[in-house]
Amino acid sequence: MRLATFNLLHGQPVVGADISLSRPPADGFAPPDFTDDGPLRESALLLDADIVGLQEVDAHQPRSGGHHQVDVVADALHAGYWKFVPALLGTPGTERTWVGAGDEHHDDHGAVVAAGPRYGVGLVSRLPVIEWRSTVFDPAPFSLPLLVPASPRPRVLRIPDEPRVAIAAVIQGERFPFTVATAHLSFVPGYNVRQLRQLKRWLSGLPRPVFLLGDFNLPGSLPRRLTGWTPLATMPTYPSTKPRVQFDHVLADGLSGAQLTSVRANALALPVSDHCAVTVDLNL
Repeated sequence: MRLATFNLLHGQPVVGADISLSRPPADGFAPPDFTDDGPLRESALLLDADIVGLQEVDAHQPRSGGHHQVDVVADALHAGYWKFVPALLGTPGTERTWVGAGDEHHDDHGAVVAAGPRYGVGLVSRLPVIEWRSTVFDPAPFSLPLLVPASPRPRVLRIPDEPRVAIAAVIQGERFPFTVATAHLSFVPGYNVRQLRQLKRWLSGLPRPVFLLGDFNLPGSLPRRLTGWTPLATMPTYPSTKPRVQFDHVLADGLSGAQLTSVRANALALPVSDHCAVTVDLNL
């Protein structure tokens, strides 16, 4: 079985760290088409994962061609089970023009009214999903300066924090059910620590083994120390061009020694995103 986690950066191609939507054509070549889902499909095919957790995912956003990106990945992988959970309605950015997905309006039947562009996390599985769960974390009440891709060089901008969401799936394995969850945690120090601890408690009653995939915005061995769970991949994942720090993690709880010895992990720079994807192959 192959597990993967991938922060998509809403499907934006990244070359070096200097591509932006405003980059002019050079030497007669047009700038990359950020609305084409081809690079995202290619990335999914290169991952070839049985289960993949996705972060920074767009649904019906003009900036990414109106595509539902979790659907695109599921289609490329021929995966029959997928779920997208929005963290917010609108488009994230330097100004808070969005609202939290929990503030969306519903009709008398519980359906979302005029949801429009959304942004959040997704989970895709080729294996049957028995049960889906999700949870939401409130954003930090302030912004922080962050280094973001821009042209001609990355810039430091103050970015407001966003609501954060996690998805868990109880999956029917060949011999027994197990749990896979994915999350994109806050970039605000302290808030991400609290969210990871809350995730551990939230997953406590679900079938073991449990795998937690995602961009935790916590470096290196810190997620292991905070949870006591086993890291299945220990390698730098960011930035994708010259990885220096690990923000993208795969943690496990409840694996046997024999299962752990089967683990093979890899970090992949793919056609989209400034994060490497992480794959973990193992035999349950």
